[in-house]
Amino acid sequence: MRAVIQRVSSAAVRIEGREHSRIAAGILVLLGVEKEDTDDDAVGLARKIVELRIFEDEAGKMNRSIGEAGGQILAVSQFTLLGDCRRGRRPSFDPAAPPDLARPLYERFVSEVEALGVAVATGVFQAMMDIELTNQGPVTFILDSRKRF
Repeated sequence: MRAVIQRVSSAAVRIEGREHSRIAAGILVLLGVEKEDTDDDAVGLARKIVELRIFEDEAGKMNRSIGEAGGQILAVSQFTLLGDCRRGRRPSFDPAAPPDLARPLYERFVSEVEALGVAVATGVFQAMMDIELTNQGPVTFILDSRKRF
């Protein structure tokens, strides 16, 4: 699984011009699922994101996790994170899992984040979405479950 995570002061998903979900301070997770991903990837990535200390403490240092900061997560599936742009002008999406494999792993990621005590809002799997966000910092990281944490 590949995730782009951004610390946000707010984020929202709009579908066909209507707001579907919104969070206040927290993390926007754009999540791509690869063909070879397993339940272990979903669980491991969820734990990593929930435990990652990217929120500032009283001294202004990134030393608090999302749970300690009292934030929320907005998780949005995004297969284009797996696009291979090395050759030609059109990305290849061969590494991306097909929807019947990707959806259960995306849902497993969301349920694991919830089980770890963090409120989660979501996009809609396979929908055309508009994502609004205010990246705080800016703070952005790329995580890959293939590069073990």
